[in-house]
Amino acid sequence: MARASTRPTSRDVAQAAGVSQAAVSLVLGDKWRGRVAETTAERVRQAARELGYRPNLAARNLRLGSTRTVLLVVPALTTEFFAGVYTGAARVAAEHGFGVVLYPSPEGVGPARDPFASAQAALDGVLASSMAADALTAIRGDQLPLVMLDSDPHGSLGAATVNLDITDGLRQVADHLLSLGHRHFLHLAADIPSWTFEVRARELAARVGATPGTSLRTAPAPISIDGALSAAEAALSRPGTRPTAVVCDDDKLAAGVYKALRRLGLRVPDDVSVTGLDDLALATALDPELTTVRLDSELFGERGMQALLAVLEGRTPDDGDIPVELVVRASTAPPNAS
Repeated sequence: MARASTRPTSRDVAQAAGVSQAAVSLVLGDKWRGRVAETTAERVRQAARELGYRPNLAARNLRLGSTRTVLLVVPALTTEFFAGVYTGAARVAAEHGFGVVLYPSPEGVGPARDPFASAQAALDGVLASSMAADALTAIRGDQLPLVMLDSDPHGSLGAATVNLDITDGLRQVADHLLSLGHRHFLHLAADIPSWTFEVRARELAARVGATPGTSLRTAPAPISIDGALSAAEAALSRPGTRPTAVVCDDDKLAAGVYKALRRLGLRVPDDVSVTGLDDLALATALDPELTTVRLDSELFGERGMQALLAVLEGRTPDDGDIPVELVVRASTAPPNAS
């Protein structure tokens, strides 16, 4: 990657700390006790922190053998989904002698404290969701071999991107509802500025807009059941033609819509059809069970880790988005003729 040429070296750390490169190697390899003064060791660690120094991948692998580490950066949102991503990524990593450290960015809207403030905790690469991209700069993850998940392939920070076919998922949702006869839609949209949610809004608008006589309202909502309840209740209470179908960016949002409809005296799907996205366990806990788009989170994690391993080995990762599947359940039906 182009950024590699600007990456600080052990020589830079040695110069900043006023010591030899051998001393830097001893301190950052945690072999300094009895050989380097404690004050000197702290000076080296401080210089490494300030410079953002990370030990060289190849040299570190020669020294430590199979002790290799990848950072998985995710938002602290939709945790069931990202638990699956972690499971898939960790499984592939383990097969290749890597460990995976999970780093959640609080609420997906900003960086947390760097868990790797000590340069002794070296990283070989980073796998990051675009929803947590703000955290990358804080941990200097954008200076390491990086693969982005759920990210615009044309504007990604990473050496590669791995995506689910979210566009096709929304196409399947829209076509399903249009085929049932729905013409008036509400999009309950996640209020997070992220490529994956922009894609959902764009595809839904295009698909619905291509059919004459349709209307589409959009209401932003935080990804929480209570947030969705408030946003949906307000949107469905507005004057004008009431939507007969609500398309949600996430299953949690759909659960909030169910509660809003119940408060308004409306039934699912008799009065209003509802769809989600993710196919969380929540989808079958709702009554009626939720029509939603199934995303294979474990496969997503596996493919992301395989792409990062390819980048680390100088290979070109596999292309192609991961297919998604509309799972039709009891929350969608033809609109009520009345």
